[in-house]
Amino acid sequence: EYLLCNMSFRSSTISIPKRKQQDDMLNEEALGARYADDFQPSKPSEDSASLLWAFLSSYLPTDEKSLQRLFVQRVEYDLALTYEQVKKDKKEQFAAYALCVRDRLIERWKDTELYFDNQDVKKVFYLSLEFLLGRSLQNAVESLNLSENFSRSFTNLGMDMENVFEQETDAGLGNGGLGRLAACYLDSLASTNYPAWGYGLRYQYGMFHQLIKNGYQLEVPDFWLRWGNPWEIERFDIQFPVYFYGEVTSRANPDPHCNSDDSTLFTWEGRETVMAVAYDVPIPGYDTFNTINLRLWSSKPSKEFDFDLFSNGDYFAAIENKQKSETITSVLYPKDNTSAGKELRLKQQYFFVCATLQDIIKNFKRKESDITKLPEKVSIQLNDTHPSLGIAELMRVLVDIEQLPWKQAWEITTKVYAYTNHTVLPEALEKWPVSLVGYLLPRHLQIIYKINYHFLLDVEEFWKDKNVDIHYIKRKLSLIEEEHEKKVRMAHLAIVGSHHVNGVAEIHSELLKTDLFPEFFAMFPDKFCNITNGVTTRRWMSVCNKGMSNLITDTLNSDSWIKDTQKLEDLRQYADDPEFQQKWRDVKQANKERLAAYIQKEFGTSIPVSALFDIQVKRLHEYKRQFMNILSVVWRWKQISAMSMEQRADVLPRVVIFGGKAAPGYDIAKLIIKLINLVADKVNNDPYMEGLLSVHFLPNYNVSLAEILVPASDLSQHISTAGMEASGTSNMKFAMNGGLIIGTMDGANIEIRNTIGEENMFIFGVVTEQVEEKRKDVREGRCVWSKSFKETIKLIEDGTFGEFPECRRLLDTISHNNDYYLIAEDWEDYLRAQAEVDKTYKDQQRWTRMSILSTAGMAKFSSDRSVIEYAEKIWGIKPCPRPGPIIVDNSQLGTKVPHLNNFSYENSPTSMVALERLSPMDARTMQSFSPSYRTTRNDTLW
Repeated sequence: EYLLCNMSFRSSTISIPKRKQQDDMLNEEALGARYADDFQPSKPSEDSASLLWAFLSSYLPTDEKSLQRLFVQRVEYDLALTYEQVKKDKKEQFAAYALCVRDRLIERWKDTELYFDNQDVKKVFYLSLEFLLGRSLQNAVESLNLSENFSRSFTNLGMDMENVFEQETDAGLGNGGLGRLAACYLDSLASTNYPAWGYGLRYQYGMFHQLIKNGYQLEVPDFWLRWGNPWEIERFDIQFPVYFYGEVTSRANPDPHCNSDDSTLFTWEGRETVMAVAYDVPIPGYDTFNTINLRLWSSKPSKEFDFDLFSNGDYFAAIENKQKSETITSVLYPKDNTSAGKELRLKQQYFFVCATLQDIIKNFKRKESDITKLPEKVSIQLNDTHPSLGIAELMRVLVDIEQLPWKQAWEITTKVYAYTNHTVLPEALEKWPVSLVGYLLPRHLQIIYKINYHFLLDVEEFWKDKNVDIHYIKRKLSLIEEEHEKKVRMAHLAIVGSHHVNGVAEIHSELLKTDLFPEFFAMFPDKFCNITNGVTTRRWMSVCNKGMSNLITDTLNSDSWIKDTQKLEDLRQYADDPEFQQKWRDVKQANKERLAAYIQKEFGTSIPVSALFDIQVKRLHEYKRQFMNILSVVWRWKQISAMSMEQRADVLPRVVIFGGKAAPGYDIAKLIIKLINLVADKVNNDPYMEGLLSVHFLPNYNVSLAEILVPASDLSQHISTAGMEASGTSNMKFAMNGGLIIGTMDGANIEIRNTIGEENMFIFGVVTEQVEEKRKDVREGRCVWSKSFKETIKLIEDGTFGEFPECRRLLDTISHNNDYYLIAEDWEDYLRAQAEVDKTYKDQQRWTRMSILSTAGMAKFSSDRSVIEYAEKIWGIKPCPRPGPIIVDNSQLGTKVPHLNNFSYENSPTSMVALERLSPMDARTMQSFSPSYRTTRNDTLW
């Protein structure tokens, strides 16, 4: 287990007899005599050896003394430190804690996989280029139900566990909502006991670390692995070759009975080989013994070092192949505004799906030789279009390697894959130049063209009797875009190659059918469905908001709401209870003080904790309208500046907080960040604003920062242009934590309104059905700016907020009939909603009631509900909960396993043994020594 799982040796419930004399400890001869009987070589029976192994690998104890002993062992033997050294270094304390917890995850993780294999269940494989996991230690401790034991154990060792949690670096495996959603789904898949794996890439540098310099975003490498990653297990035994470039050769099929699709056989000979090495990360379930796996691929060279080149003095060329190979998984989303960047990004995507499919098929073939049964045991979910090359890759494997007929291979492929769409923006749907695909993946381009050929025959057949321009329909639906440069439409490939296509909110799924893919929906109405996104209550309530979580548990007399979120509905009866309201406000105030302390510590800025905390944190994009938010701050500043002292006394103090990264190549989004920082500098240094208004952009927004921001929010802004946000998940997190929403009727806001009530939100703006008409008004010059909007823009133009050379470029996005995102159109209604916020917050009883009802109405938005819907509607899998280990009487077991008597177990008369590791016969034998199993010999496990 140490060698194959790359984990430290675990001292179980055994103990070696203590050495009584110092000289004995140093005298090998004495030691040999003392333990000669214990370790006398003999050949045990195969049965007793397997039972002995099961005993020696029994589950680690969780009592205080054992936890302390294990921690000390990790410090002394893994980190090679002393007590004095580790006491001074929080990073090393974290490393030791993490290793202690990881041991417990590994034992559950291995046994979960064995159990799934024994049950021969169908699995889902969730493919995502992003998994925004955040920190893992606290979440794992909560899932294992060890918080109290760990805290007490380490406090008695003179260490503070709370401070240690903060030493963990966020895993750089994602960027925004897509990656955080994937992480929530893995948590829920484990917690709801579904047989599932996640697959992704192990980025060395993540996306980037965001700095702010002179108000501008500056991107620097996010070297998140600087201190190592204690959660990952490097699997040197799991490596696969991935090929690029090369050429395709063909030969005639010798089978005289094959049809025209299969008359030619193809072989792809790649020119460049890169090795994919697996790294496994255990994902624990909450309140269950199930722990599933996230497998990440790292790119390595097939040839580590060219010694001849090095010997001849060409040192850089000697390692060039190594550098090129490792570049593939260096950075998430390499900049693709150059041809080299596009090639690297496509390489990254193919590397991902190729290694993943090799792994899935290899594991499938361990138990099943008939590849045609793949859909019975495997379901693959494509999280956006990034992994959609997997459709062409599976076809290549089935046709070229397994030599299945094309028609049969296509039937298998379309039964395996399902596709989640995450955008309604046509420009966000991936397209790759045909020339690049043909150069990098020549065989795959042939396969895509053949898929397209057969699909267009189906298109012609379906539309031939309808009153439409058949040539226009074929051009629109083709997998190949013919305009200008030919490109492969990856979303079209994903739709055609999948058995289900789902949107992520009700409005989004309808827009897929009516606006984005109406012709596909006409052809495949049964393919399209909706599964609204969700977030995990474990991280986003129980872990990040302890005060509120404890209050809910105490009030409901149960913590079952953490998994059964319908129980949150019971909070409604306390919404008007003055005592409960006060406790609710106290929790919110404590969270605001924690955020204020963070800002003071990190940025040296003091903020008033009695003010309304107004937060907008998300990826920077024009459609998310951070621009409109900061313009409203400018207008608020202007209004306060014109007030008398008497009028200022009635102003509601407000702290406005922004956070989020702009894509490195997205210049307009970067200019919005610059404007936010200019306004912040002006407002925060204006003595007239002191105590009334402050603005803060918190750099490098990530999961750990969100865990501080979300519980502290009074108001959160989700103000995207209607019809442009697929769903959003940050709105769910804020609303779950009692933060009220100001927002448009877009994405999941609509469904949140339906569950918590429109009266508990601040809604404004045009609705989706009006958007195109309003945009036409803008284009044709019929949109007239309001007086307040003109005055606000003028303040930016005339330099009131400082020098801004690119100001005109930013303002041009809303001027000259260019206001595509309808900022001016929604402006006055936005100000009305903001005024309503001010008025309501002054009535703390009403505001608190709305906050409680917000949390009470969020049951639907648990990611547990989402994955259950996926499992039932799309994947066709069922929960498979592990029974967990059994308690075994060690003395009774010793009668069956003589070698067990060589170990002293007087201090631990029982062990926790996992039956999954044993044969059915040995499992029954082990059960006979379990007090809880002695009444029956029937074991449902087997």
